[in-house]
Amino acid sequence: MSTKTTSVPMGQKIAFGVGMLANQMFPASLGIFMVVLVQNLGFPGWMWGIVYFLPRVLDAVTDPIMGFISDNTKSVWGRRRQYVFLGAIVMGVTFSVMWQLYGENSVNYNFIYFLLGSFAFYIGLTIFSVPYVAMGYEMSEDFHERTQIMAIAQWIGQWAWVIAPWFWVIMYDPSWFPNPESATRTLAIWVGVIFAICAMVPAIFIKSKSTLNENFSPLTFNAIGDSLSQILRGFKEAFSSTPFRKLCISTFFIFNAFNTVAGFVFFIVVWHLFNGDAGAAGYWTPIFGSVGALVTTFIVIPIVARMSRKIGKKNAFMVSQGIALIGYASLWFLFVPGKPWMFIFSLPFHSFGIGSLFVLMMSMTADVIDLDELNYGVRREGVFGAIYWYMVKFGFAIAGGLSGVILTVVGFDGNAAVQPEGAVDGLRLFFSGLPMLGTLAAMYLMHDYDVDEARANEIREELKRRKEAKKAPSTPYTDYQTGKIITLSDADQRSVAQLQTRFQGKSSLELKAMFSQMFESGFHGLCFSPYLEGQNIGDTLTEEQIRRRIEIIAPHTQWVRSFSCTDGNELIPKIAREKGLKTMVGAWLGVDKAKNEAEIAQLIRLAKEGLVDIAVVGNEVLLRNELSEEEVLGYLNSVKQAIPNVSVSYVDTYFQLSQRPKVIENCDLVLANCYPFWEGCSIEQAPIYLQKMYEMVKSAAGNKEVIITETGWPDSGEPMNGAVPSEENTMKYLIASNEWAKRENIALFTFSSFDEPWKVHHEGEVGQSWGIWDKNEHLKY
Repeated sequence: MSTKTTSVPMGQKIAFGVGMLANQMFPASLGIFMVVLVQNLGFPGWMWGIVYFLPRVLDAVTDPIMGFISDNTKSVWGRRRQYVFLGAIVMGVTFSVMWQLYGENSVNYNFIYFLLGSFAFYIGLTIFSVPYVAMGYEMSEDFHERTQIMAIAQWIGQWAWVIAPWFWVIMYDPSWFPNPESATRTLAIWVGVIFAICAMVPAIFIKSKSTLNENFSPLTFNAIGDSLSQILRGFKEAFSSTPFRKLCISTFFIFNAFNTVAGFVFFIVVWHLFNGDAGAAGYWTPIFGSVGALVTTFIVIPIVARMSRKIGKKNAFMVSQGIALIGYASLWFLFVPGKPWMFIFSLPFHSFGIGSLFVLMMSMTADVIDLDELNYGVRREGVFGAIYWYMVKFGFAIAGGLSGVILTVVGFDGNAAVQPEGAVDGLRLFFSGLPMLGTLAAMYLMHDYDVDEARANEIREELKRRKEAKKAPSTPYTDYQTGKIITLSDADQRSVAQLQTRFQGKSSLELKAMFSQMFESGFHGLCFSPYLEGQNIGDTLTEEQIRRRIEIIAPHTQWVRSFSCTDGNELIPKIAREKGLKTMVGAWLGVDKAKNEAEIAQLIRLAKEGLVDIAVVGNEVLLRNELSEEEVLGYLNSVKQAIPNVSVSYVDTYFQLSQRPKVIENCDLVLANCYPFWEGCSIEQAPIYLQKMYEMVKSAAGNKEVIITETGWPDSGEPMNGAVPSEENTMKYLIASNEWAKRENIALFTFSSFDEPWKVHHEGEVGQSWGIWDKNEHLKY
């Protein structure tokens, strides 16, 4: 199966790559110029660490905010281009200004001036880089085309690392400039102007569509509080993705370790190879950087792009980093005084480390963004780009701080005529050893990364199906939110009128008294809501939070229904059993086949341990169109064979089940979700409407028992046609539905036990407001 789309024109790829050249040149130049602070302007190690660390922390903090702004901008130019253009200007101007440092000024003055200038520069870098990176993620939906886009961009960007090291020659050659700080002042202006223009190229030439009519979150000052909470929620949801978390942390380890010691090249070449004579070192320092960059440009990137296509992105990553380990280790032996040319032999291996990192990781991040859209229903390239580069930049900040610490620990002094014994060897030890440790940690994290080409294509196909389904005319059997699909007879209408008289004229206090009486008699079953505020699907639940919530509901129900058997949910049936409750335990199914198998395996294990009364294989997966009926039946029958002494079934809406006789035939029980609210039914008709839902699925079920596995009413949020959320309506519905179920001896599970704040991002306020207890575990009625 393929998700191949139209290829991105080469001109667009090159335009994106020119932006990458700017994105790389500014930090590359910054790393070169930083030597002047220690070597010529007298900054001690702690000052080096601070000016490296604090501005990058600011950069890392502002990135997610910029990501949110970029993702939600309504403009005729789209979401990104205007910010890329503005950021290019700010970045170029501030970079030029921040390096106007003079040796005759005091060290403290230069330190404060440079620190403030760095803050301004990094704000400009954020304005540019976050929407710029997001533009790259948006350019293609194709698995391999994404790698090609990033490979071309990195190929062009690598020229920054070819050019920048030669600044060392210019800075320390008196025939060019009288001293290194005057060279830096001039070079910074040239870099600022030329590469600000390069940074504008993507904004000018990469196409985008108008977003004026998109339904984005507001960016007004009045909405800033809500916007910040959405930023934090989006950050948490994105970082809760296990594959994305692996990409971020692996990048952090590799990039952080590499950049902590990258600035030591100058010191090692000058002091180890040439005994402190910067003039004699001549071209050897820039040769290290530029040859490495040329190897990356002409050898590493083409090889990595080809490996990615042949053996997959993860395998290409593992092979590349393995090669890099050889390069890092060899540098300990190939920095030989008197034979400076020998280190060149290590560079082809050494260059695979960083050279492969962003080609592969940025491409894999685009795949993970698709997975996020599948899970949350929104495209968040800006947020994901911000978080990914947050890890990169936070790593940069840590690297700068660690660099200063290492210089201090080994006793290196750039102003000294002779270095203390062991100082240079200490730098060499860190130069080889730290990147090796970071790389090994990253390889360990990535060994079980599972978003391969097959899975990425499955995700794309499912997203395509969803988009097509949204465009298609809505029918009663595709979505709850389509209006009522049951007609009430005259007899039903009389039942509605009779029920109305029971609640007519009742005050809120009187309704609470009626609810309290029903509540004290207990529920047959409750759908268990384990997630606390700030948690989301995929977060690992603790035994303490599950136990606390089970203890709250245990006196008021006979049954507990859970929805998953992984991420801590497997503790729910065990703790419920300890409290004397019966359990309906669900395995959550979706498009992720590996996750499905893990859920099924855990469900079977729990059942064999005697913790499951009813085993549920999937919930509304047919309604969501995530699996075919044949796939559902396959999972269902495999579980039935594994646990023949336990009742096994599948849950879906009453109308889905009524139309699927094969599913009902293969279920031991018929488990139906019934929500009059989602069909826009008024509260006056809703209890009778629920009965009609039950009758429809009961008719299809034959002699099999029918259990209502979910029903309820929200107390706040957006109305659904005639269905209005309110506390009074919730109490009326719960009283009427539970009394009817008890009277007719029908097993009914009320949805839900606790409010679920995580749903607000998917269903609005109404989605989080179905609990009998609120999010803080207080009884609401």
